Amino acid sequence: MKKTSIFITLMTLITWMACMSRQEDSKPKQVQNYYLKQIAVTDSLVKQLSISIEKNAPNKELQSLFKQSRLAYKKIEFLVEYYNPLTAKSINGAPIPAMDDNDQHKIDQPEGFQVIEPFLFPEVQASKKEELLREVNILIANFIRLKSVAEHQELANTQIFDALRLESFRIITLGISGFDAAIAQNSMAEAAQALQSVKEVLGLYKTDFVKKDEKVLANTLDLLQKGINNLQSGKDFNSFDRMFFITNFGNPISAAIKACATSLKIAPSKDLRALRVDAPTLFDQNAFDANFYTANAEAHMSPAKVELGNKLFYDPILSGTGSRSCGSCHKPEMAFTDGLIKSAALDGKSKLKRNTPTLLNSGFQPSLFYDNRVNYLEDQANDVINNKDEMHGSLPAAVGKLKSDSLYFPLFKKAFPDSKEPVSDLNIRNALGSYIRTLVSLNSSFDKYVRGDHSKLNKDQVNGFNLYMGKAKCGTCHFTPLFNGTVPPDFRTIETEVIGVPESANSKKIDADKGKYDLRKLSLYKNAFRTPTVRNIALTAPYMHNGIYSTLEEVIDFYNEGGGVGLGMDIPNQTLPFDKLNLTKKEKENIISFLKTLNDQ
Repeated sequence: MKKTSIFITLMTLITWMACMSRQEDSKPKQVQNYYLKQIAVTDSLVKQLSISIEKNAPNKELQSLFKQSRLAYKKIEFLVEYYNPLTAKSINGAPIPAMDDNDQHKIDQPEGFQVIEPFLFPEVQASKKEELLREVNILIANFIRLKSVAEHQELANTQIFDALRLESFRIITLGISGFDAAIAQNSMAEAAQALQSVKEVLGLYKTDFVKKDEKVLANTLDLLQKGINNLQSGKDFNSFDRMFFITNFGNPISAAIKACATSLKIAPSKDLRALRVDAPTLFDQNAFDANFYTANAEAHMSPAKVELGNKLFYDPILSGTGSRSCGSCHKPEMAFTDGLIKSAALDGKSKLKRNTPTLLNSGFQPSLFYDNRVNYLEDQANDVINNKDEMHGSLPAAVGKLKSDSLYFPLFKKAFPDSKEPVSDLNIRNALGSYIRTLVSLNSSFDKYVRGDHSKLNKDQVNGFNLYMGKAKCGTCHFTPLFNGTVPPDFRTIETEVIGVPESANSKKIDADKGKYDLRKLSLYKNAFRTPTVRNIALTAPYMHNGIYSTLEEVIDFYNEGGGVGLGMDIPNQTLPFDKLNLTKKEKENIISFLKTLNDQ
């Protein structure tokens, strides 16, 4: 009996050790080990930067150490952003203050690489040594926190491949635009490092590919290396051909990562996302899902809701006077704007506060209006219908009218079959929201070009895109592929910017409209407005929240000067870089030519 007990114990121990060995050898564990090793490398470089600052090392040494640290970080960026987004923000977030997520009356100060960068580039600011040291030591503390979390992080194959795919999108949208390396302009080298990490992590899965699928991995690794070589080709920030990279490497790489996961039978994430989890590239016509931006599953679109919402959109029955519909100010032939500086108020005498924005692709935004005051299209509809200057309507009154309407009642029953009261305030708003979510504009000449039809753009237009994403810095606020302020690659947040729009085209005085500040009395929001889309921009003049510019040439000139500060205004919280872009006449023409390719008929 005793021998049997010893034998069972021994076999249990052997089985446990075998399981532990397999666990250590599992691919997620190997990826975690890779992650921890790269964290240690980055941490070591940042600590060396701190030591060198203390010792008053030569400027070139400090700049080199900073670049090395950032390059090392790029090899773990895809995992930090995926598993620890708040820590990622502390390490490499935007260098501007932001509202505290837990206290809307408090401002969080930025920290991390992007805060440190201006201390070292273009020249080292020796007079600010103590301030620089403080920021570097904060970064060191954030890496200690990251290491502690990463050691206990459980990784899974589905998540790893999801993170790799998202990194390919991050490189296309943010990496090559200089979004997080605006001053050092080391973006191409950093993007190459990010791709190198994708290649190295995929290489860990080599033994998992069965013989018939080995070619899938080999082709992907070869494609990644060619993309890395292209990024390391020696082109400087302004001359790098971003369109060539996206069409020849960026898009094929994201599709290839998806193909590798399929070969390994790794199921995609089941999450509802703005960017569909099964989209091979950013630019697929159906890559985005507007249902992500609804409050819940009950608010998702359906053909019957869209049909009803379409009818309501153009019916003045929702206005108090019965004389104005949503379509009165959002005209399809004008890309759902109205072509006016500011629309007339309902009284016919005064004007509305702001210019009418396009509704195209508004279903792909996490908040709406110029001041981002609501999160859902349903709430936007409510705001407009009840606004005394816009429609001066009453949803309860509209419910009464629609219930007794022989045409509308069956449409509501069809659209909301499970509702005890099909005609309701919420259902009116949801129908309108459902219709607006179908107003998708993602099939322009530009889109067709990046999908492979290279007859759709000429040389000047391609150059215009490269300028947009590079020298002109447009792509760091109006992010591709939506070309608005919704931040890729997760598209969960939308930016507001302070750019210093003047009160009139020739004025040196900032517009009196305080923007988001009227809702949140925080200094960083004074004169802050949502970053709108530039898709269909050639059809949506006049421009800016106050409609002061009538041509794209005027808009480009405003940005070329550095916004309000560049024009001589005192705007301490301007988020737009206020240094001049120094665009030539030909470059301006190319950018405008490119912008016109975003028109979608």
